[in-house]
Amino acid sequence: MSASQPPLGTDIPTLLVKIFGKDRPGITAGLFETLAAYSVDVIDIEQVVSRGRLVLCALVTAPTAGGTTEGELRATVHGWAESLKLQAEIISGTGDNRPRGSGRSHVTVLGHPLTAEATAAIAGRISDMGANIDRIFRLAKYPVTAVEFAVSGVETEPLRTALATESHEIGVDVAVVSAGLHRRAQRLVVMDVDSTLIQDEVIELFAAHAGCEDEVAAVTAAAMRGELDFEQSLHARVALLEGLDASVVDKVRAEVRLTPGARTLIRTLKRLGFQVGVVSGGFTQVTDDLKERLGLDFASANTLEIKDGKLTGRVVGDIVDRAGKARLLRAFAAEAGVPLSQTVAIGDGANDLDMLNAAGLGVAFNAKPVVRKAAHTAVNVPFLDTVLYLLGVTREEVEAADDGTEEH
Repeated sequence: MSASQPPLGTDIPTLLVKIFGKDRPGITAGLFETLAAYSVDVIDIEQVVSRGRLVLCALVTAPTAGGTTEGELRATVHGWAESLKLQAEIISGTGDNRPRGSGRSHVTVLGHPLTAEATAAIAGRISDMGANIDRIFRLAKYPVTAVEFAVSGVETEPLRTALATESHEIGVDVAVVSAGLHRRAQRLVVMDVDSTLIQDEVIELFAAHAGCEDEVAAVTAAAMRGELDFEQSLHARVALLEGLDASVVDKVRAEVRLTPGARTLIRTLKRLGFQVGVVSGGFTQVTDDLKERLGLDFASANTLEIKDGKLTGRVVGDIVDRAGKARLLRAFAAEAGVPLSQTVAIGDGANDLDMLNAAGLGVAFNAKPVVRKAAHTAVNVPFLDTVLYLLGVTREEVEAADDGTEEH
């Protein structure tokens, strides 16, 4: 590897070459072939295409070799652009772009839709904190609009706190993560099951077959809000299932409905090299089936006791509760060889809080208020695959992993 060049001097003459017009193949190559005749060095390039219109910017050193002049370069570039019915603008200056400030973050904004008012509010709060938006990039336009701001000049944690307050007031979802190579090295995603990976509460599906659905649902809701001790509520609810025939397990498995975007999320993560697991306060009788169907790497949950072909109304083994979920996240990370700081956890209930806080990135998915306030970020649209955009995955990458088995 050759030694890197020293930073460009602030007094070195440079040219900002800007090309505008209808996009077509070969424009970028043509511009740099034109510039090559003047032996200039490329300092920076930026290209954006929107609705078929291209903006191409190249920051280059001013010509110095062979007796050529800046005027000749300008005339040649304008002539080339006109031949392709493009517009060109060339601005003289000195040095490189100004350096980015310390403290760099990715700010992902999700809107359904994303309004100009919401975008102005987020950009304004970033500015108010003395930070700068260095780049904006659209990650997705469907099923939500997702844009990413590269921000510098303020540390990640205070930026996250400020934008969390702002996002709640204007009704958009905002995630703030530290910039750096580690972002795409988050190679383990662990999620809750009930009301996260799936649309249902599994114990309520069992309860419907036992004729006590309303009673169980009321206890479940109180537990998810953090009003009841999870283990006590679990034992109370499971006791109501005593005597159910074990054949009900297959019926419940057939009734489980995946959350929209769940297959897309898992398939895309797997094809990008992530490992994926689930932890649940529900039951292995369902999570083991989901693990096989979806190709998950890890799965852990409580286990309903079955004797003589009947549910006994008890669970066996260690209880997977709030603390248990965090413990399992750490165990999965250790087995996967992934630092805890590079894990992602997704959940909706109070018993997910320890897991969300332990992970490098905790995502509250359509969560209860207490969970939204405590998590690193929140997603409040009904599509689980929107979590991908928080990891910097673009819609194009999602579509590249698509096998046509799921649609929104």
